Amino acid sequence: MRNLNNIYLGTLLIASLIRSVGLHAEPIVETNKLDASPAEHIAVDVYKSPNCGCCEKWIDHIKQAGFKATIHHPPTLNALKSKLGLPQAAQSCHTAVTEQGFIFEGHVPSKFMTQFTQNPPKEAMGLAVPKMPVGSPGMEMGDRFQPYTIKQLNKDGSVQDYAEMENYKMQF
Repeated sequence: MRNLNNIYLGTLLIASLIRSVGLHAEPIVETNKLDASPAEHIAVDVYKSPNCGCCEKWIDHIKQAGFKATIHHPPTLNALKSKLGLPQAAQSCHTAVTEQGFIFEGHVPSKFMTQFTQNPPKEAMGLAVPKMPVGSPGMEMGDRFQPYTIKQLNKDGSVQDYAEMENYKMQF
């Protein structure tokens, strides 16, 4: 149990350090809330490559849901993911961290980010959509859709299924 608490506290400490001591690049863009929604007061720091277009589309998706995003282009994105304790198998192209220290890795639909932040499972530190499934938010390609599973990232380093996305409409 002590190790679980240490992992969780470490994740919160890293999120605080990222903001306070500049372990990241200066913010590129700060967005404002668009419409009133359950996510309207949730600010996220998004860490991504400056050349990733699908990340920009995902950021547009979460902004439409009311999230406020500050974008960072760290020189070593993989080092950041490692410091946050993200298992390699759960990683994707971008990482978002809330002010509360919750982590959203990859193309997680805003609907599930809101649901998670409103009622986070006690053992969880965030959600992930590993890799880059076609049809997930930011990865739209016409009417193509690849079913995928949203994973729950737990404080003890384990990963479990959180939600199954069997079709495009389930994401919204």
